[in-house]
This record gives sequence, C-alpha cells and structure tokens, in this order.
Amino acid sequence: MPYSITTIAVVGSGYMGGGIAQVFARKGFSVLIADQSAEVATEARHRLVEEAQRFEDRGLFPDGSSAAIRQNLSAARSVEDAAATADLVIEAVFEDVDVKTAVLQQISAAARTETIIGTNTSTMSVNTLKPAVSHPERFMNIHFFNPAPFIPGAELVASDETSDAVVEAVVDVLTRAGKHPAVVGDTPGMVVNRIQYAMLSEAFRVVEEGVASMDAIDTLIRNSLGFRLGLVGPFSIVDQAGVDIYASCYGILEEAFGERMAAPETLLAAVADGARGTKAGRGLLGSYDDDALSAIRQYRDRAYVQMATLQDDLGTPPGPTSPTAAD
Repeated sequence: MPYSITTIAVVGSGYMGGGIAQVFARKGFSVLIADQSAEVATEARHRLVEEAQRFEDRGLFPDGSSAAIRQNLSAARSVEDAAATADLVIEAVFEDVDVKTAVLQQISAAARTETIIGTNTSTMSVNTLKPAVSHPERFMNIHFFNPAPFIPGAELVASDETSDAVVEAVVDVLTRAGKHPAVVGDTPGMVVNRIQYAMLSEAFRVVEEGVASMDAIDTLIRNSLGFRLGLVGPFSIVDQAGVDIYASCYGILEEAFGERMAAPETLLAAVADGARGTKAGRGLLGSYDDDALSAIRQYRDRAYVQMATLQDDLGTPPGPTSPTAAD
C-alpha cells in the first residue's frame, strides 16, 4: 500500500527524541512530541523552541528555523494521543529492551494499522523488538545519529517482516527532511557502530601497548583518517590509494599482529581479479574512465581544502581541564 507521511510523532522528548522532532518540524512536517505526561512534553516543546532560536542566533540553523519549529511542533497530551493521529511514530526512549518493548506496545495499541512505527536504537536488533508491534510489516529501525539536528546520516534496518513499501516511505520522508539514509541489514550494532567500535578497540590497544597517548591518537585521527573520512568513504579511499597497495599493507600488518589484521577475502579476490583502483581504471566500487577520475580528484581536493579551512576557522577542539592518567 502507498504511504503518505505528513504528521510525525516522536515518543521520548530527551536529547535524542527532541533532536529528531526538531529535524522534522524545521522541514515543515507537523510534529507531535510525547513523553510520560503532558507536562513533560510541554516543557520539552518549550525547551526545543528556545534551543532552536539559540541555534539560529549562532548561525547553526538557517534563518526562519525557530519560527518553523514553533509553528510545527506541538506537545501531545499522551503517547496514545500522539500515536493515534500520526502517519509515522518514532520511539526514542531509553536504550533498554524492556523499556522500549513497553513503549512500542503502547504505541502499537493506539496507532492506526496503517501507521508506520519506527524505533531509534543504535544497538538492538529490530527483530528482537518486532514482537512488541502488531502488524510488524509496518515496523523498522530508524537510527538517527547524535546530535540528530546536525548529523545528516541515518541507518535504516528492516525486520524480516517489514514491507518494501514501508522502507521506501521512510527513505522518502527522511530524504525530504534533509537526511541521507542508508538501508542496512539487521545485525547488533548495525554498520556504523560495528566499524566505530572496531576502530576504538584498536585505538585502545595502541594506548595499552604504549605506542601513543590518547591525545596523540585523537590528534592524528582528526588530522588524517578522520579528516579524509569526513567527506570520502573508506572504500573510495582504497580505490584512490590502490587496492593492491592495501592488500600488501594488510600482509605486513598480519605478520606483525596476527589474524585480526589479515586482509579481507573480498579485497584479495578483487586484486586477483585485476582490480587495482583508480590508477588502473577499476577498483572495489566499479570502473573509472578519465572523466570520472578527474571529477573524483577535483571533488577530493576541494573537499580537503575546505576541511582544512574549517579546521583553521574552528581551531583545536576543546578538551578537559586536566588530562587523565591514560594520557
């Protein structure tokens, strides 16, 4: 069935839920914020409107954003009232399976059968939460990143019963709200957290081995790997540097650190198949002709120069008042 989403309810008015509500209200959607009581929701609405004005005054929101949020964001009398009138309900409560299950059951009981229900979870399997929702074909994970008003990405995870039409409708509404959603498979931690935690584990190992301090690692990542990843994805970086070069480097790392640093089979298979990256016209992501390669280089160079300019403008990120023993 086709879905038309104009009214959105966000259940949970804390930092995450409030940010999600701002995202949609700023883009012209009619948004209801709901919490444990009407009083909590009303206080949250007031806070979110005032916060939006501060963001606008600081140049973080475009002109007119606070007025749009004031006009489009309303406090619901209850979770049930919010769920009953919305085309899309997003649960954004505490990251606890029992709490989320109870709230999703509450939403499901009050919502129309055609209402799409989403959960905002960064770690839980959508199939674990699915039994809390009647008509599970309308349920999926809609994972915003913190802070929701400023991070453009969103991970979308369908359960084994979510309909394709629901996924398409959610991709559409997030795109209209200015986000860049990506649909991924159902796995603990999903994509971003699996990659983030793997990197963090290696960062801790480097500290524990005495190779570098936490401060040194933060400085290096911010000015190298993180600098590049701000605008160019990891597989694109591999293609530009050379698929065969990465395979060779993995060999050196595996010799030093063992199997955890072994080259991925997909990478080795790509090299064996002749994919060596942009320098050879074919890499992990596909084929590159001269026009594509020129466009990639121009974008990359312009992106990195603007990133460097932004860094210079912002200065060094603030840190704690005093370092920890680990530093």
